[in-house]
Amino acid sequence: MPPPTAPVVDTLRTPEELAEATALYRDVFGYTDVRQGASPRLLTALRANGGSVVGAHDGDGHVIAFAYGFLATDGTSTYHYSQAAVVHPDHQGRGLGRALKAAQRDVALRWGTTRMRWTYDPAVVRNAHFNLDVLGAAGRWFAGGFYGEGTDRMVVDWDLTRPPGGAAPAPAPPARAAGAAWAHPLPDGARTWLPVPADIAALTDRDPGRAADVRARLAAALRELTADGWAAVSCRTHTPETALYRFERDR
Repeated sequence: MPPPTAPVVDTLRTPEELAEATALYRDVFGYTDVRQGASPRLLTALRANGGSVVGAHDGDGHVIAFAYGFLATDGTSTYHYSQAAVVHPDHQGRGLGRALKAAQRDVALRWGTTRMRWTYDPAVVRNAHFNLDVLGAAGRWFAGGFYGEGTDRMVVDWDLTRPPGGAAPAPAPPARAAGAAWAHPLPDGARTWLPVPADIAALTDRDPGRAADVRARLAAALRELTADGWAAVSCRTHTPETALYRFERDR
């Protein structure tokens, strides 16, 4: 039997949809502090002024996936900033994450914006792989403590004029990468590899102290690499214990 087709992602418009979307956002991320949520009124204003407020419904009409963003600038360029994208746990693995980003891309292009940015935890390999390899975005900037202590983030940049999807497969990493220490860059000519734990959550459960040390070294490495003009373009599992970031010179 073929896998079920992912629900259609489209703009959310009714007050009921927006209320369900904000509740989903809080529930998926486990937010209990009201300062960490989004409000239907905010989403309504964003939707009308260059923002994206998109989601998908299940067969009963309930919102099961949601993303929102807004028109932004860094003072020199304008882009669409994607603040969050969430999928109900019961509906993950059906392509909804990619569909949310595609819907946001469509909204941004309709508003005349050709680039999108967002952040992710660089220690979480599945998110890095999705952003860099699946979508084809590039990790160009490191933001330490973006939301406060313990919230290091990588800022990615997505060129919306190119078809979604990663670049062609890269050359194989050097043999020494298999046993390399985590968070220590491996120069390799026109590219640099950065080994990281394949599952930071499992490492944190097993050895919190070591996980904290890896995160600190990862932050230092990312800060130095991005400041030196390197951009993360891929992150793939290399061994059961280790994944490899691939960096190339930012263009």
